Amino acid sequence: MPTVIIPPPYQGPTRGVGRVDVAGATLRECLDALEGSYPGFRAQVVDPQGRRFVKLFVNRELVPGGDLGRRLAERDELEIVAAIAGG
Repeated sequence: MPTVIIPPPYQGPTRGVGRVDVAGATLRECLDALEGSYPGFRAQVVDPQGRRFVKLFVNRELVPGGDLGRRLAERDELEIVAAIAGG
């Protein structure tokens, strides 16, 4: 199963858990699985249209754009990183 690495700012729904193994063949399926286990998680990282509020990395490689359909392998690591906006 892919492993999702969740930074502290997004660990509210996971109650402090920072690494979660999830069943999913795509980024979307992994986020859906997290939402199923930790209600409220998905809304922190994507909106209902799938636009991301965070940067996603698979095995330390940035996932471009809104590619939530990207396929994941059994041992992949999905890391969620806060997107920082300047002002």
